[in-house]
Amino acid sequence: MAVEVKNRKAFFRYFVLEEFSAGMVLTGSEIKSIRGGKANIAEAYCKIQGKHLVIFNMSVATYANAGYAQHEERRVRKLLLTQIEIDRIKRKLKDAGITIVPLRLFISPSGWAKLDIALAKGKNVGDKRADVKEKDLKREADRAKLR
Repeated sequence: MAVEVKNRKAFFRYFVLEEFSAGMVLTGSEIKSIRGGKANIAEAYCKIQGKHLVIFNMSVATYANAGYAQHEERRVRKLLLTQIEIDRIKRKLKDAGITIVPLRLFISPSGWAKLDIALAKGKNVGDKRADVKEKDLKREADRAKLR
């Protein structure tokens, strides 16, 4: 069973500029809960703290069979990237309006939990309306093909 948790609002709210794939530092009960599909990254965001990239507000539900070794649901989790990638992200964050957005949480073929993150720039209301209009036109064109 493939586990994939997506941040559906990210592409609606942001222009994605550059993507990275990062590992995560997790506890045993967290990885079991993620493998069960009980995670949410819709409200999560990333920041650089010192030399590390961390994710805030990512929700991983508690694991029922964890016993006394339970984890905190919304704790700060460290992301694993190379120092070169972190430095590149730091340089790009100095530009106005650039932020780090989580896009997708998944289990890699080797069994590790991975998080796709992106450097993104926020969209304004006009950009969002244009995207909705483009999507509607594409949907109408697809319907016309089926007729």
